[in-house]
Amino acid sequence: MANQYPGPPPEQPPGKPGQNPYSTPAPVYGYPQAVPQPYGQQTQPAFAAPLLTLGDIAVNGDTIVSPAGSMPLRGAVWTATDMSRTEERIPPHAIVLAVVFFLLCFVGLLFLLMKERVTTGFVQVSVNSGGRHHATMIPVQSRDQVVYVLNQVGYAQSISV
Repeated sequence: MANQYPGPPPEQPPGKPGQNPYSTPAPVYGYPQAVPQPYGQQTQPAFAAPLLTLGDIAVNGDTIVSPAGSMPLRGAVWTATDMSRTEERIPPHAIVLAVVFFLLCFVGLLFLLMKERVTTGFVQVSVNSGGRHHATMIPVQSRDQVVYVLNQVGYAQSISV
C-alpha cells in the first residue's frame, strides 16, 4: 500500500537532521505581504497618487506622465485653449407648453421666454517640457467645467516653476 500521508520522497533526505522540511511557511497568495524593514530605513511607495490629472496627462511628484513619455515638471510650459461654445435656445418643453396653454389663454406665450444655455466642445491642454510635447482634448458640457479645467492648468503652471 502506498504512503497515504504527505512527506518527503524516500530518495530525498530531509534538510537538516531533526528539522521538518514542511515546517517552513507556505507562500501566501493574494495581496502582497508587508516586508519588515530594518529599523530606521523607509522605502518609497511603488506608486503615488498623482497630484493632478488633465485628460491623459498626469503629474506625479516632479514628473509629467503622458502618452508621449515622461517629462520633467520643472520648466514645463502649459497651454490651455477654450474651444467650446455656449448657445442659448428655447427648450422643446417650453414650446409644447406654449402651444397647449395658447389654446386656453394667451398667457401660454410667456413660456417662450424660457431659455436654456447649452455648452459643447473641448478644452485643449498641451504641455511642452524636456523636448517632448503632448496635447489632449478634454470634453466639456458646462461653463463650470471649462473654468475647472482652466484652473487646473493654472495650478499645473504654478507647480512647474
